[in-house]
Amino acid sequence: MSRIGRKPVPIPKGVKVEVSAKAVKVSAAKGELTAALHPDVTVVVKGEEVLVTRHSDVKEHRSLHGLYRALIANMVKGVTEGFSRKLELVGVGYRAEIKGKVLQLALGYSHPIIFRAPEGIKIEAPTQTSIFISGIDKQLVGLVAAKIRSFRPPEPYKGKGIKYEGEHIRRKAGKTAAAGGK
Repeated sequence: MSRIGRKPVPIPKGVKVEVSAKAVKVSAAKGELTAALHPDVTVVVKGEEVLVTRHSDVKEHRSLHGLYRALIANMVKGVTEGFSRKLELVGVGYRAEIKGKVLQLALGYSHPIIFRAPEGIKIEAPTQTSIFISGIDKQLVGLVAAKIRSFRPPEPYKGKGIKYEGEHIRRKAGKTAAAGGK
């Protein structure tokens, strides 16, 4: 049995979980999330918890078992607490600001980069060198953070670019002058 898959997902107060033949719907005060179900995985709501079971011990079914349990747990956590990601801008002249519902980035290019947040994602810029992304969908929050980071990923020589908070950038030594060479 999958160690993750066999754990039941507890349903906190105020969270409503509905299971149909093809989808799971989780809703609470923060919002509502829906995930399609694979036909080889069965999801059942028993009392105050959600149980995920599989049909056989085939490798694909075992991996789907843990996957869907984790997806449902993330949906429950998302509608109760939400998810967030923080990005840091490192570099001279690199800055971020919110103009209306648009994130405007100055990253050393000849033009500003304008990024519109997708529905359900909130982007804040508490300082010029930090960006805070939050929402109820873990996958979407991570996708938006990765997209913003891709505009100027950190480089290994000076460490300039957009990085996740707490991310360690492996640094490389730069060129050194030849000592006494021709």
